[in-house]
Amino acid sequence: MTVPPVPGPAPDAATAPAGDGALDESGAAPPRVFIAGSLSIRKLDAQVRSRIENIVSQRMAIVIGDADGVDAAVQRMLLALPQARVTVYCSGSPRHNLGDWPVEAVESPHAVGSRAYFTAKDRRLAEVADFGLMVWDGRSTGTLNNILELLARGKKTVVFLHARRDFRIVARPDQLRELADLMSDAARRKAEEKLRLTERLHEMRQAQAQARMFE
Repeated sequence: MTVPPVPGPAPDAATAPAGDGALDESGAAPPRVFIAGSLSIRKLDAQVRSRIENIVSQRMAIVIGDADGVDAAVQRMLLALPQARVTVYCSGSPRHNLGDWPVEAVESPHAVGSRAYFTAKDRRLAEVADFGLMVWDGRSTGTLNNILELLARGKKTVVFLHARRDFRIVARPDQLRELADLMSDAARRKAEEKLRLTERLHEMRQAQAQARMFE
């Protein structure tokens, strides 16, 4: 079942990154979509391509990383869509910026080239985006962490499950837990070791419960 992404409120023009494109007719900056996915996926499914074409046609801004896999595949697709509003985020110099789009370099305190070094860029992408579109192989902890980072900020993510060719929305911790339940035992153990997945989801549920007490 194809589920349409639900954009958050348009960001204030003063806080929009430089490459997000011109203001719309109302003078507001466009909603920003964080597009990312697994390194193992190098070709975009037709459903994902259609979703990205929709995003571009609606004049939303795309914020994206500079990695191999989905990042590079999306960049290749966007080359054929000159009207796309794109900003590439990187740690250090961009590894991929195929369209010579504006770049936002994110400082990282970690060792250059390490996984932690690039995580700072992903965290920043989750901060500036209004919602996410993730293409996931059902294993990669990097993509799973992006969903967690967006969820922790109250932002929805549309997740395309590459192997199942199916879209899911993640807007609540229980929806992410349902996704995690689809992982193999080995992939789930890796996610627990690297991301503290169950613990972080529990913390989010507690925070939401506490927030509802004051509504």
